[in-house]
Amino acid sequence: MRCTDDRYSGQRQQFDLAVRLIGHEARTHIIAKCTGFSQDRIRKLYASYFRVGNGRPAIRRQRGKSPSNVGYYVRNATIQSEATTLAWLFGLFGLMNISRELDAQQAGTRDTLHFGEQFCLVYETYQDLHARRAVSFEHAWNLYDALTVRGDMALADCQRCGNIYVQDVLAMDRAECPPCRLRSRCGRRVAE
Repeated sequence: MRCTDDRYSGQRQQFDLAVRLIGHEARTHIIAKCTGFSQDRIRKLYASYFRVGNGRPAIRRQRGKSPSNVGYYVRNATIQSEATTLAWLFGLFGLMNISRELDAQQAGTRDTLHFGEQFCLVYETYQDLHARRAVSFEHAWNLYDALTVRGDMALADCQRCGNIYVQDVLAMDRAECPPCRLRSRCGRRVAE
């Protein structure tokens, strides 16, 4: 097999995406969903390419159930701000459509290979913007589903400054974005 042959370009794209997702510590079921590879093939890729000489993993492999708690994204202002950054990146990179009413829906057709590549690009851009990240790849994947599929998270506009931010649809929200919330807390401390 010559890797330059056109007939193998699709498989090469799948392989490259699988390696990229493993590098982001994505769980096996996400890699399988994006690449079409079997879970066994993904485990073999991991064992072949991500072990150092002593047999220990170079990249930690996530096991168990993916995170699904949306309360994580509103736990504090830092995480909520980073989740908002990710939501906007989903829109900018064409993974999510955001209407004027701030409704978020999945964008276009779901070519899984293209979606996986774009999702990696979104997360890598997020990594470039935030040196000390609070949101893992798995949490970003869950955030996307919470915004577009499940509807557990929504975009809202701040009543104080007009900025857009993510919020838990079931939480009691004061309609303040994370920076405004921080400013109002700091103002209260100074006043005391």
